[in-house]
Amino acid sequence: MNFTIKFFRTGPNDEAHATLDRISIVAENLDTATVKAKSLFDTLDMPQKPDGLRILDQVKRELFVWVPDAHDA
Repeated sequence: MNFTIKFFRTGPNDEAHATLDRISIVAENLDTATVKAKSLFDTLDMPQKPDGLRILDQVKRELFVWVPDAHDA
């Protein structure tokens, strides 16, 4: 399946999301795409450190949102 991963920053005064980077991947399923997305979170070279990520399917439906917290570090 094809997935799009969007890495985003959240505004300090609102919940608006600014996309820092967007990549397309091919993965067997959403679980595999989630593992890949989380592994890219700290290793992908982006202009700023993202606050979270979203995974979308081929028709741009949001399937997964992840914002790491202290337990994920």
